[in-house]
Amino acid sequence: MQRVLCIDSGNSRIKWGLAYGNCWLARGALAHDAAAELAPALREHPMATRVLIANVAGAQALVAIHAALTGMTLAPDSIVDVRAEAMRAGVRNGYREPSRLGVDRWCALIGARAQVSGAALVVMAGTATTVDTLTADGLFRGGLILPGIELMRRSLARDTAGLPFAEGQHQPWPQCTDDAIVSGILEAQAGAIERAWHRLDNPAAPCLLSGGAAGRLAGLLDLPVKAVEDLPLDGLRVLAGEI
Repeated sequence: MQRVLCIDSGNSRIKWGLAYGNCWLARGALAHDAAAELAPALREHPMATRVLIANVAGAQALVAIHAALTGMTLAPDSIVDVRAEAMRAGVRNGYREPSRLGVDRWCALIGARAQVSGAALVVMAGTATTVDTLTADGLFRGGLILPGIELMRRSLARDTAGLPFAEGQHQPWPQCTDDAIVSGILEAQAGAIERAWHRLDNPAAPCLLSGGAAGRLAGLLDLPVKAVEDLPLDGLRVLAGEI
């Protein structure tokens, strides 16, 4: 059995996990401008023999990750830049052009399928919020992409004359502008998730919730929620046994 380094290069951070079979030996996260620290962070752990990368942060980020891996003793063909496919690991890609689905969403769907055998809603709350539908037979039917919580806050402060960069709290009846902005943003996110969940027409279907902002949304959702630390990493671990 191989030790596989899984790298989820998102819009905000690089998350990594060292997998051995179905177990994580170690996990961590780095800022993109600290990508060079990846190899030093791994030195205290057993050496990986393969690397799977899911990158949505652009070409420069991918170059930086590959550069960080040059100090590791790896065969040239042992580093795989994962892409979305038409079908893999029990998930069928329902996108009109399957290869155009974001690889982070694809890996999250595969990670979700490995954890839930029936229908599920797969939500990643990060820089963007994605809300994807997975049917009981493994079909990704489609999904939503919203600006994430922080993007919404910044856009209101940047593109309006009188609204601040809100530092408020969620309130059922907001009585100040900062609370009104934060509450509106969180309610909008929760509303999109709940509307998508209702379309599943399956009250037992869980919502698998992952991403840096997941904790801010979980308590607002009136549906079955299962928090997952990093679904794309989990999907990469599954893919390590498939590709």
